[in-house]
Amino acid sequence: MDNAIQHHLDSAVADPGVTDIATSISIEARKRSQQRRSTVVQWIRKTHGWFGLWGAILGLIFGTAGIWLNHRAVLKLPMAQQRINAQLALPEPAPATAEEMAAWLQEALGQSGPPNSTRTEPAKPVAWTEKGRRTPAADASDNAAPAKPLLQPERWIFNFGGPDAVVQAEYWRGNRSVGVTTTSNGFVATLANLHKGVGMPVAWILLVDTLAGSLIFLSISGVALWMLTHRRRRVGLVIFGTSVALTLGLVIAQL
Repeated sequence: MDNAIQHHLDSAVADPGVTDIATSISIEARKRSQQRRSTVVQWIRKTHGWFGLWGAILGLIFGTAGIWLNHRAVLKLPMAQQRINAQLALPEPAPATAEEMAAWLQEALGQSGPPNSTRTEPAKPVAWTEKGRRTPAADASDNAAPAKPLLQPERWIFNFGGPDAVVQAEYWRGNRSVGVTTTSNGFVATLANLHKGVGMPVAWILLVDTLAGSLIFLSISGVALWMLTHRRRRVGLVIFGTSVALTLGLVIAQL
């Protein structure tokens, strides 16, 4: 029985038709694998290119502004800012709420839209007032209650304008006027404000978010293309690992 099985196996191995079929199946499997890999690579390359084209102009703006902001202490490029301070008299009666004040300022300052941001600071004791400080009359009587600390009035701050010009209005509740500071920016300062989103609408912020998402995809797809198209994968992994370790090390060192 064993001899018969061995004879059958030997005859199958010796048969060139069986060998050719096995080889053909192996070659076909490799071809299908290569085709799938080629399809994935082509899709990643095309998508990588489209994402890069979408963020090309924004990347140029943010890259240029980022270099300047990162080295502003050394480069010392001229900001070319012009600042003008003024006082704006309030109407009678004065706006009673921050919302009413914002609407009045928009019209009085000739702004095309509402303030980009509004900050309200509640009333609080002034820094130099000692809590529980007694008046001279209170010092003469042990039963007198401590005097109330002086209160700093409520403060409203409104910011109008865009990256090229910023208008800030400051109002201390109870005053009869509003302090207005107008800052006109040059090219470099405008570029920096675009980078930081100062005075920009929600549409600009959402557009920048798409750029951030594109950068994330470009980073991931770039690593994937390297792994799929380069045979020296170990070198790529070493470079990528070194970059990650260096970045994390610098971040942790500053914490």
